[in-house]
Amino acid sequence: MSVFQRISMVFKSKANKALDSVEDPRESLDYSYQKQLELLQKVRRGVADVATSRKRVELQIQQLEQQSGKLENQSRSALEQGREDLAREALNRRSGLEQQASELKQQHEQLQGEEQKLTLAAQRLQAKVDSFRTRKETIKATYTAAQAQTQISEAFSGISEEMGDVGTAVQRAEDKTSEMQARAGAVDELLESGALDDVTGSSSKDDIQSELDRMSSGKDVELELERMKQEIGQGDGATPQIEGGSESKRQGDGT
Repeated sequence: MSVFQRISMVFKSKANKALDSVEDPRESLDYSYQKQLELLQKVRRGVADVATSRKRVELQIQQLEQQSGKLENQSRSALEQGREDLAREALNRRSGLEQQASELKQQHEQLQGEEQKLTLAAQRLQAKVDSFRTRKETIKATYTAAQAQTQISEAFSGISEEMGDVGTAVQRAEDKTSEMQARAGAVDELLESGALDDVTGSSSKDDIQSELDRMSSGKDVELELERMKQEIGQGDGATPQIEGGSESKRQGDGT
């Protein structure tokens, strides 16, 4: 096979595929049915034409028979009047008319045969056209149902694909949410353990400041405890150490 033949086959294949994609079988069936109807109409016109010709021949035969009968009467009348010559002439004409009538009768028989054949063909073709119409409508209905089912299936397929994409997006969102929650939990644990500095300021104090705050808090507790003892009469009258130190300092300053 030559290169050009292969290229031709490729183009024909692609053309057939393109035609298949745009061709509607229902339209093709309707077109075929229309063509059959046109053919049936032509056959019927043929039957009508043959019948018309047959009828015309019948009329011609009737006219010839009438003329032949008239000549026969004229020939008898001439013989009765002693005009044998006229009688012979009338019979000669009658013979010619009978010959024409005989030929027309043969033609009439042929036309009758053709008419019967065409009538039978028209009847058979009519039956085929009726059968094709029934089959055509059945195929069209089946194709329409199959087309609707295919469209529904494609729609469901599209929905399934979209739902698959949605499910994938939801899964990614859930995974990212879980990841963010895990990171937030890990950060909280690191803040609580002191591995990370709290940028809010709750852990921004240095160790010295923390120790001073702790000592101040302890002194406040001792002072509060001594005050409560004096209120309930359990105090030894002694001033707390921190206050005694402050009073001695004041007396020394007065001295």
